[in-house]
Amino acid sequence: MLGFGMTPVYAECSKSGCREEAKWAVNWRNPRIHAEDRVKTWAACDEHRDELHDFVQARDFPVSITPFGIEVEKL
Repeated sequence: MLGFGMTPVYAECSKSGCREEAKWAVNWRNPRIHAEDRVKTWAACDEHRDELHDFVQARDFPVSITPFGIEVEKL
């Protein structure tokens, strides 16, 4: 929960409309426009982790899942 001017206590899932706590990071990049060291990250709850991963993978983008907070330097 957030109050005005407060810092989030946890990250929310990136799935549209989901407010659950993110426990996973879906790390990906678009190889047509990003170098290997440009990794984009979506936060994911348990319920939406696979859905977000599959969305990216269906586009043939490099993708990996890590526990939230683990930084991936390149894909």
